[in-house]
Amino acid sequence: MEFRGADWFPGTFCEVRESKLVMCVDAPVPVRASDPGLSDEEVVDRVRQGEPALFEIIMRRYNQRLYRAARAIVGDDAAEDVLQDAYVRAYTHLDQFAGRAKFSTWLTRIAIHAALARARKTGRLVEIEDDMPQLESSARGPETQVADRELAAVLETAVEALPPAFRAVFMLRDVEGLSTAEAADCLDIAQETVKTRLHRARGMLRRSLYERLGESAGATFQFGSARCDRVVAAVLAKIAGLDAAG
Repeated sequence: MEFRGADWFPGTFCEVRESKLVMCVDAPVPVRASDPGLSDEEVVDRVRQGEPALFEIIMRRYNQRLYRAARAIVGDDAAEDVLQDAYVRAYTHLDQFAGRAKFSTWLTRIAIHAALARARKTGRLVEIEDDMPQLESSARGPETQVADRELAAVLETAVEALPPAFRAVFMLRDVEGLSTAEAADCLDIAQETVKTRLHRARGMLRRSLYERLGESAGATFQFGSARCDRVVAAVLAKIAGLDAAG
C-alpha cells in the first residue's frame, strides 16, 4: 500500500506499512452486521486480520452520521457517492489508524474531506461571508402544533439554506449530536470556531424554527434502509474487487 499526497485525509496516523487485506474464507467467529457487542476498534482489528466482511458493521453504524455530514456539504444527490468513496478510502488505509482518536471521529473526518473535495471540484463550496444572510421563514400556515416529522421537513429546508460552513457545524452538533471537541476534530477547525459558527447558524434559524425544534433534529435527514443497503452492497463489492486485485 502506497501513500500519496492526493490520498491525504485527516487524523493521527501511525507509520505506513506494506500490507494487504485478504478476504477470509473461513471466518473464525460469525458476527452479524448489527452485532452491538463489538467495539469499533475490535471490528477494525478483525478486518485487519483478514475478515473484511465485518467492515459492514462499521458502515451500518455510521451510514447515517456520514450521510448527514456529507449532505451538509455536497447535497443529497452526491452524498451517497461521497459515502462510498469515504468508506473505500478508510478501508484501504486502516493501517494508518493509530487509535489516538476515536475511530468514529477518524472516519467522519475522512467523509468530510471527501465531501469538501467533491464540493471544490463541482464549484459548490462557498466561502463564508462576513454578513450573515437572512433566511426567509419556512414555517407557513396556522400556528398549530406541527407533527415531529412535518417540523423535521421544515427544518431540513431551512438548514439546506444555511451557508455550507455553518450547515456542516449545525449538522454535526445539533443534528448528529457530536460534542464541540468532536465536531472541531472532524472539521479540522478550532473549538471556538465551532462554537461561533453554531451560534450564528442557530441565529439564522431561531426566528422561524429553532424555538420550536424540540426533539425533531434527530429525525431530520434520515438515511433510509434501502439507501443504507445500497451503499453497503456497493462498498463491499468494491472492497472485494480490491482484495481480488491485490
